[in-house]
Amino acid sequence: MPSTASSETAHAQRLYGLPPVADARTRLVVLGSFPGVASLQAQQYYGHPRNQLWPILQLLWPQHAQPPREDYAGRCAWLLERGLGLWDVYASCERQGSLDSAIRNPQLNDFAALKQRCPQLLAVAHNGGESAKHARALHGLGLQVHQLPSTSPANASWSLERKRQAWQQVMADYGLLDPDGRER
Repeated sequence: MPSTASSETAHAQRLYGLPPVADARTRLVVLGSFPGVASLQAQQYYGHPRNQLWPILQLLWPQHAQPPREDYAGRCAWLLERGLGLWDVYASCERQGSLDSAIRNPQLNDFAALKQRCPQLLAVAHNGGESAKHARALHGLGLQVHQLPSTSPANASWSLERKRQAWQQVMADYGLLDPDGRER
């Protein structure tokens, strides 16, 4: 009888992530691990309706109303205008379901290419622990690296307000907010 790990891998299909949401204005990139099932189906970062990334950003940038959740292109433009980008540490992996713990055989994204694409890039912020496991892959790029609490609904140990405070500090450090938390 095969082991559970090999059975899971045998039934998991190879999944491919989303392209980066980043451009020449990007100063800070949020790196997740890999899109969940809902995000892959929608072809949108943080597509699960209970993921708190979009609500946190709306709290941090209240002066400019976030486009409706259905307007993904508008939300991406909203981020880029403020110098924020999105991507994941994994380009592809094998996984059943959406949990990071189910990721097998991951392939890392090309972070040097991201740095070339984003000449103003100063830092990356890992959205959770799985992403942060790969902070070493960013060494040599001259970027500051931070770990933020995951915005995933699976991270119920942090309140929305506590997450907002952590995110606010990092975003202010790179000029996306004033030090007191107001949008620039």
